[in-house]
Amino acid sequence: MTFQELQPKVTEITLNTTQSRDKKLLSICQLLSDSIDYYNWVGFYFANHESKTLHLGPYVGAETDHTVIPFGKGICGQVAVSNENFVVPDVAAQDNYIACSFTVKSEIVVPLFVNGENIGQIDIDSHVLDPFTKDDELFLEFVNKEVAQLFVK
Repeated sequence: MTFQELQPKVTEITLNTTQSRDKKLLSICQLLSDSIDYYNWVGFYFANHESKTLHLGPYVGAETDHTVIPFGKGICGQVAVSNENFVVPDVAAQDNYIACSFTVKSEIVVPLFVNGENIGQIDIDSHVLDPFTKDDELFLEFVNKEVAQLFVK
């Protein structure tokens, strides 16, 4: 399925009034994991700005020990500080990478902003070297704009 075809499906999930926010987030993770063959782990991390840590939210994929990540540590922690997308074509070439599994070859992390504040991120691991393009970034920015609406009060 193309990113263009996935966009209305993401929006449909976020607008579902019968599901909790966490169920919607999990449904988005499942949709992306099922629809894009090189998205092997899809999840959300959410920031605690007081403790300067990220906390694992809903995800689809292999279990992870990385349920709490300090700001600045690993790719996710760096995005919490930089507020910018981070695409890693080859995780083996990264100094500040937290290995989740030997099967992970690349990663993309896109911050999630609500009212201008970075409240978390979507994190995607792939078992393929260098699969992520600018189209992935743009699509995941779209996903996060839709997800952000779930946090607006």
